[in-house]
Amino acid sequence: MPVPPGRLVAHSPGHRGTWHWYEDHARGTAERAREFARIWGGGELACRLGRDHDLGKCTCVWQDGLIEENVSGTKAYRPPHKDAGAALLARIAGDQPVLTPFAGVIEGHHTGLSAWADLRVRLKALMADPAEVDEAVSRAARVMPEMLDRTAPALPAWLDPRDAASVEMLVRMTFSAVVDADRLDTAAHFRPTAPRGADPSMAELSERYETRRRDSLAKRRRDRGESWLDALREKAYQEAIESAAGAQGVYRLHLPTGMGKTFTGGGFALRHAALRGLRRVIVAVPYISITDQNAKVYRDLLDPEHGAPVVLEHHSAVDFDATDRRHSGPKPWAKLAAENWDAPFIVTTTVRLIETMFGNSPSAVRRLHRVAGSVLVLDEVQSLPDDLLTPILSGLRELVQHYGVTLVLSSATQPELAALNPWRNGLPQRDIVADPAPLFEKLRRVTYDWRTGPDVTLGSIAAEAAAHGRALVVVNGTKDAVAVHRAWLGGEEEDPGVLHLSTRMTGGHRKEVIGTTKERLASGLPTLLVSTSLIEAGVDLDFPRGFRARSLPESEQQAAGRVNREGNAAAEDSLMTVFEPTDGLRPHAIHNRCGIAAASRRFGDGRLADPDDLDALRSYYRHRYRLQAGSSATDPDGATGEVIEALREKLDFPEVARRMRMIDNEYSVAVVVIRPHLAENDRRTAREAVEVFRTGVPTPDTFRALGDHMASIPRKELEAALLTGHARGIAGDLYEWTGPYHPQRGIEPPSQDG
Repeated sequence: MPVPPGRLVAHSPGHRGTWHWYEDHARGTAERAREFARIWGGGELACRLGRDHDLGKCTCVWQDGLIEENVSGTKAYRPPHKDAGAALLARIAGDQPVLTPFAGVIEGHHTGLSAWADLRVRLKALMADPAEVDEAVSRAARVMPEMLDRTAPALPAWLDPRDAASVEMLVRMTFSAVVDADRLDTAAHFRPTAPRGADPSMAELSERYETRRRDSLAKRRRDRGESWLDALREKAYQEAIESAAGAQGVYRLHLPTGMGKTFTGGGFALRHAALRGLRRVIVAVPYISITDQNAKVYRDLLDPEHGAPVVLEHHSAVDFDATDRRHSGPKPWAKLAAENWDAPFIVTTTVRLIETMFGNSPSAVRRLHRVAGSVLVLDEVQSLPDDLLTPILSGLRELVQHYGVTLVLSSATQPELAALNPWRNGLPQRDIVADPAPLFEKLRRVTYDWRTGPDVTLGSIAAEAAAHGRALVVVNGTKDAVAVHRAWLGGEEEDPGVLHLSTRMTGGHRKEVIGTTKERLASGLPTLLVSTSLIEAGVDLDFPRGFRARSLPESEQQAAGRVNREGNAAAEDSLMTVFEPTDGLRPHAIHNRCGIAAASRRFGDGRLADPDDLDALRSYYRHRYRLQAGSSATDPDGATGEVIEALREKLDFPEVARRMRMIDNEYSVAVVVIRPHLAENDRRTAREAVEVFRTGVPTPDTFRALGDHMASIPRKELEAALLTGHARGIAGDLYEWTGPYHPQRGIEPPSQDG
């Protein structure tokens, strides 16, 4: 289709052969961005940036290049189109210097948010040579007369320009709104779909949740009878539903393990959202293994029997903006494929949430604006890393104070976050269950046993656990888990009662092991399970005997929550041994060292307290934070992320993103593993999804199809595997593992033979 004289194009013809006219894309992006940002009072700013984000495409050389490409079918020169709109905003900022950093929204809408120090230099150079901007504005005004409006867009009324952290978060939120608007408008041109029906309201979802929860409980009573623990759970749940009528802010859900925090947190969040007119519920959990479990619970309670699902599970570790290993840049579909959390109920990981809040790539930050006006549930909040707490708490405070977020902190081991700088003043916390202490007393289901000395080894603990027949052993790393598992097998290839769990196994493999473990325990069969710490949060297992390698007291308490979970035995008959193996891995991070130093005064053999003593835990957390926290939110001597907070105030988005990566170096790369033991149909489905990534146009659903086939390995191991042919690139930051995969232990650490 030829381009008529005087018309401007934004994108090549779509599947119907129609050009995407520039004014349609600019106005469409602007209106979407305005709607997204309206909730925090930033609609006018987001609208202006959305309107001007592609202004550089209006120059003659850019237009000629795109048209030539479509005529000849070969690549033609097109200059970068991001500078003109950025320079225009800097020009009209006038006497409002706080507006100028928002030029980075336009400058980075394809490549990511730049550091303000670098952006400022580029803007100065562009302002010194305004020819390109003037040409683009003049040509754009022929089809969009509003381009001649030079008034500065209004900022949200609540913004204090002197508060650098608030400015930084507003840049991020505006970037998110504009990027998502741009991607959605572009996607509508290239792959138009039928309009999606309206999502059910939060009131509808809350009612559906309650109805199905009651039905589920009734079935449970019919099948198993009602226990004393069920009555306690129901009482706590009803108190949470009453608390949901409270004002927006920060809430704590503090319940012992096994008290149904998944059900209670979801019920509170939906009821609160319905009463306060909020848009969605987002549940963030620390491990992928918990998203699997929690997402299934919420899908069963919320998804309709027919029609579009309500619950979206997102734990993709793929960077859609990453450079493809075989090409010079990202795949052309990358900007359309990233997840944007457009669903009423999201289950994600804490890693993905922190990446969303503090990343700088378009695919990561694209979904941030969806957090505004939501209930955000941080499940197992004690798992937040100490060395990132200051920026995390500062960012969460911004979300609560300016973006309409109600925050729920859910854990059996509530950390004393109010002791840290960002929350010391002015951010009150309410308890969803007003007095949890009596519940902890009633639910003391284990007796702790402390084991130290030169004779305590992984082998001795493995032998002791095996003597009990049904036991759980939790260790501090995958190498220790392999050692215990091998000790139990004793040279045999396989034993159905000897099981292993770690993130080196695929999601589907982990589900199978957890399912097998539950079945064997319910049947009273011999069951030995060794696991890394991933089992400590949300995995619903009930062992009669437990062992935990010495760690932080909250980890020890969480591991104990998998022992006598239903309270069917007396606490004195349910032993939880905390041991220090002479040949085992020990925590190395500074927060672990400080935590263990603080814990050693309060917990252990001969001490007064066990890890489920609430007063001792509160004292422990305060002491632990005092050992690390600086005197202010940006104190360079602090060890809770104060330096990162200072970088936030400098608007150094790339460095903040780099430092805020939550995945330890040991588990930093996700790989697709198509296991040889899979059923043929499952293998074919996984292989088809991989091929779509390689040669087709994937969507977020394509990645979700691979969720059960993802495992994690250290980056160094991936690099070595690429050299040896045991791994290969798929697209962007997504790889396929083609090396050995143990049928019980997954991708084994390289120091282990076999």
